[in-house]
Amino acid sequence: MKFARFAFLPMLLLAIGLHLASCQSSSSEMTFDSSKLRRATAQEVEKVIEAFILAEDGAVIEIPAGFYELKTQLIIERKKNVRITGAGMAETVLSFRNLRTGGEGVKLVGDNISIEDLSIEDAPGDGVKAQHCDGITFRRVNVTWTNGDKSKNGTYAIYPVQCRNVLIDGCIASHSKDAGIYVGQSENIIVKNSLAFGNVAGIEIENSDNAEVFGNTARDNSGGILVFNLPGLPKAEGRGTRIYDNDIVSNNHVNFAVPMGEGPNGNTVTMIPPGSGVILLAAKEVEIFNNRIHKNKTVGVAITNYHVTGFPTEAPNWSPYTSGVYIHENDYKRTWKVSDFSKEFGQLITMYNAHGIGKSQDIIYDGFWDKSLASDWTSNPMQICIQERLRPDLRFTRFDLYEGEDAIKAFKDYGNFDCQLRVHTDVSAISTR
Repeated sequence: MKFARFAFLPMLLLAIGLHLASCQSSSSEMTFDSSKLRRATAQEVEKVIEAFILAEDGAVIEIPAGFYELKTQLIIERKKNVRITGAGMAETVLSFRNLRTGGEGVKLVGDNISIEDLSIEDAPGDGVKAQHCDGITFRRVNVTWTNGDKSKNGTYAIYPVQCRNVLIDGCIASHSKDAGIYVGQSENIIVKNSLAFGNVAGIEIENSDNAEVFGNTARDNSGGILVFNLPGLPKAEGRGTRIYDNDIVSNNHVNFAVPMGEGPNGNTVTMIPPGSGVILLAAKEVEIFNNRIHKNKTVGVAITNYHVTGFPTEAPNWSPYTSGVYIHENDYKRTWKVSDFSKEFGQLITMYNAHGIGKSQDIIYDGFWDKSLASDWTSNPMQICIQERLRPDLRFTRFDLYEGEDAIKAFKDYGNFDCQLRVHTDVSAISTR
């Protein structure tokens, strides 16, 4: 993701913003100290590796308590009904710090696979990746990098992609340089009762259909929960996400992603402004309700279209517009902290909002709409609905960016968006037992 370059700030304010960003503390919190666990013997480590290599359909791979130092990936390839289980997140730890080949620590391909009750540490790439799975369950899985927030950490902690019937339940993801919990190009998804902290993005649903994200805590990330549709992917576009009953709190973390153009691991999420609760980007059919969106210093919910990235907005079977959004009955609490100056999109929100320089916003809308549907935004052609009765003093800003960076306008009235729009999902195909 690359937000548009707005060259509008005086150099003094930009310098102040960068100084404030550099002074922010970043979390090195760990869920537990794995150094105190018993070290598994070389024979025990080899037994785990062998169990993965020899696994057949219906296998149960039990990994006893201990700290397992692995120098090779653990892979399940095209198997069915496989269960991988440890003795508990704080009891069974798979460490990939010494992995020399491959990217992921654990890679899973197949149908009806579950992984549960263990921790994965320090994978050079992704912590655990599931691909082309029909039926994949992550339950009580903790994935982290033990040196805290570093740009050399892996990209994703928990990473199902191109899957169907995905369940992520009671998991913990921390310190990834992209998203802690990422579900991409998938359908039928539940992410619940999980914790994402200390990542650039906490939880991300990307180019995916039919997702429910509820009962989670996203805290101390740069951005809490993201719903994106990006162009040029095998699955062109996703729709239908409900985000509810989550705690999206204090996502003011320094953004430590590697910038685009700086080495082979340059990461587009470097553009996320610290202090973002929820970001929608070219998202379709999203309902956000009954969440606690507290103390995110820049914006609670950002409704954005792909135009704001500055990248081309043409791609096959894909639309750059966010549409079909219903935001209601959320609880917002603002913070006293200075809004983000370190990222260009944060600068736009901080400097050009309709409520005053430096004031955090509850909801912003970048204001782009599909002019093939309507010549005027007042008919609400993109079906953006906002009914936040819990916050009568809501800080809302609609931007007008069509005339360029020298003529940015901002408006606080959201009367044209006072409507209702239910988003329907059906995740009954996912077994939560």
